[in-house]
Amino acid sequence: MTTETLAFQAEVSRLLDIVAHALYSERDVFLRELISNAADACDKHRYLALTEPEKAGPALDYAVTLTADAEAKTLTIADTGIGMDRMELVENLGTIARSGTGKFLETLSGDAKKDFSLIGQFGVGFYSAFMVADKVRVTSRKAGAAEAFAWESDGRGSFTVAEADQATRGTTITLHLKEDAAEFLDEWRLKEVVRRYSDHIALPIKLQTAEKTETINAASALWTRAKNEVTAEQTKAFYESLTYDKDDPFATLHIKAEGALEYSALLFLPNKRPPDLFTPERQHRVKLYVRRVFITDDCKDLMPTWLRFVQGVVDSADLPLNVSREMLQNNPTVRKIRSGLVKKILGELEKKAKPDADHSAYEKFWEAFGPVLKEGLYEDFENRQTILGLTRFRSSTQDGWVSLADYVGRMKPGQKAIYTASGESVEAIAASPHLEGFRAKGIEVLYLTDPIDEFWLPMIGTFDEKPFQSVTRGAADLGEIAADGEEKPAEKPETTPDLAALIDRLKGVYGETVKDVRVSQRLTDSAVCLVADEGDVDLHLEKLLRQHQRLDRDAKRVLEINPTHPVITKLTGTPAEAAIDDAAWLLLDQAHILEGTPVRDARAFARRLESVLGR
Repeated sequence: MTTETLAFQAEVSRLLDIVAHALYSERDVFLRELISNAADACDKHRYLALTEPEKAGPALDYAVTLTADAEAKTLTIADTGIGMDRMELVENLGTIARSGTGKFLETLSGDAKKDFSLIGQFGVGFYSAFMVADKVRVTSRKAGAAEAFAWESDGRGSFTVAEADQATRGTTITLHLKEDAAEFLDEWRLKEVVRRYSDHIALPIKLQTAEKTETINAASALWTRAKNEVTAEQTKAFYESLTYDKDDPFATLHIKAEGALEYSALLFLPNKRPPDLFTPERQHRVKLYVRRVFITDDCKDLMPTWLRFVQGVVDSADLPLNVSREMLQNNPTVRKIRSGLVKKILGELEKKAKPDADHSAYEKFWEAFGPVLKEGLYEDFENRQTILGLTRFRSSTQDGWVSLADYVGRMKPGQKAIYTASGESVEAIAASPHLEGFRAKGIEVLYLTDPIDEFWLPMIGTFDEKPFQSVTRGAADLGEIAADGEEKPAEKPETTPDLAALIDRLKGVYGETVKDVRVSQRLTDSAVCLVADEGDVDLHLEKLLRQHQRLDRDAKRVLEINPTHPVITKLTGTPAEAAIDDAAWLLLDQAHILEGTPVRDARAFARRLESVLGR
């Protein structure tokens, strides 16, 4: 038996060090790479058996078998694939990044490339074995050949090739594990790694022990199969294994893109909100595969943050298998896949949100994920209008959730704006005095209770050419809108000289404390309220910014007074200046309390209240 020693090509000693210590972020990825190579070899033989059966040799079941020998401290990965002869061992394993798969592809053209699915490249990935092994032996017998050969190396600069004994075709890789890699001799550790990285390799991966041989992967890449070939039970089982959620998903998307960009995807939109949905670290739960080989579940560019509730698998045919996380950032192929996926997801949501669809199901989904989906209004200019059509709101006149299209369809004659009110809860908004005039005229107001509403609303501006108008900002000009039961709007009451004098007096009392004092059209029951002037920061947004210390000083507000309220009519024409001054400050403090902000001076408030009560 002749043994030949050869030197690695392309400065292999230095490159092996890079591969073994820097190319991959996790050591267990070596098993992914070797299983991928084994599956690739089986795919090659399957293709050979179809196209050149005379060269294929006897039929064998395609499989990858793992065997751990704790006593010898070896792990073997064996396949029944096409195998390699002596020259291929030298070429494929003796040169960094020399790809047997790449060489094989050169012989294919046209439809053959589409029909033949390749798992991996027998190139750089093979050398990841040296992350866990201080010696690697590869024994291989090519299909149709009578002899076998063995390749062996410690990865330090040279390798040997010799004749070997192997009864059947295929390749067996034996890893002599390092002391700190003994974990990969453990049966449960091997199962965990296979299920994480290679569960959906479409051929059996077997674990052989002294007692038994068992298949430890699902052996079925559902997302690569045609939709009509996958049963609902299989999809449900896959969703449950992926998410640990025993409930049915809200929506399932089985996507197959072909043409300039080829990828498959099986995505799920859940029904239940995960507990970490609003934590800063939360990302989408979509796994990226390349030709059925797991690459990462942390590709941030694969899905926008406003779809971080999406779960599933995306399998690309256009990315290299050894792609790093750094290469995935701002990758044009990933960006194109992302764009296609987002449109598919939004299209599915549009179907679910149609009037003739199950409203209760979509409303349940919106209640769980609407606040996150609305982040897309702020972040995604391209899909903004589609997302806007999907939004739902609570309202002052309707039960349940309402769409913007429904709101516009119910607008009253003379109404020119979509009215909104922001607050911490529906109950808090409904109790606000700002809604009194709108409620009196039966004008619908949309309730905005999510912090993101304060940021997307100014960017959107309009819907169906109707501007959004906050009921707590600017003058509420309701004079052009008729109340329910009225044929035409009621005329505005004129400001009497006594009322004008009171307003001037109040302005003198407040000085620079408020921006202005004016008669309100929005108040019917309360005496006063504070509003933001046109162009100023809205009340709820100011509160949010103050909570996060993003506001240096409080914005000056406009105090609106209700001229028909008994307190205001009593003050009109009152000559006692001291009584007016105390009442003026109490009214301002009342407006702050109704707004949900503390009074400016608690001691002064208590003193004035005692004085008024005493009188």
